[in-house]
Amino acid sequence: MSGSKLASLLLFVLGFAVASAPAQTQAQSQPSQSQSQTPQVSATPAATPPAKPTDVASPDAILAATYDVISGPPGTRDWDRFRTLFVPGARLIAVQKGKDGNLGARVLTPEDYISRAGPYFEKNGFFEREASRHADRYGNIMQIFSTYESRHDGKDAAPFARGINSFQLFFDGTRWWVVTIYWEEETPDTPLPKEFLPAAH
Repeated sequence: MSGSKLASLLLFVLGFAVASAPAQTQAQSQPSQSQSQTPQVSATPAATPPAKPTDVASPDAILAATYDVISGPPGTRDWDRFRTLFVPGARLIAVQKGKDGNLGARVLTPEDYISRAGPYFEKNGFFEREASRHADRYGNIMQIFSTYESRHDGKDAAPFARGINSFQLFFDGTRWWVVTIYWEEETPDTPLPKEFLPAAH
């Protein structure tokens, strides 16, 4: 995405700045055949540093950590912390419109997101926060519609983009994991409905 649009394309640019930024990264490549296959999920990630217990203790905690880790002034993000939030095989998926006007779903692994969003964050400020939430849970799985707002500076009065980050979470009995972040940026044709906006004060 360019300027604000590039930031939009970036995640997780939440997660979450892409099609909005986490709104994560629209500048994504098509997944390879091996990437598109669904891997067997293991509760123990390989070669990943241990998560901070406070980051994964609850759904509130892991969403807050996701938004926090991608937000900040220009500079390197704590990508090791980012990695600890995701279950092995996790995906970040942005809904976006191509040059031909057709909608598509761009699929990223957490490492794909890091490689694409990282260079943008090095040179640009990006702040994403949750504005509203709708959540449903059954047993050890949880789905959360998290309305996000993306800003170039945390002090900006108005966001340059907003949309919905759909988080799928998994609880393994000890901690929470992000399984998927699936998002779409708000457009004039798809305004956010009232039920996904912050409650009026």
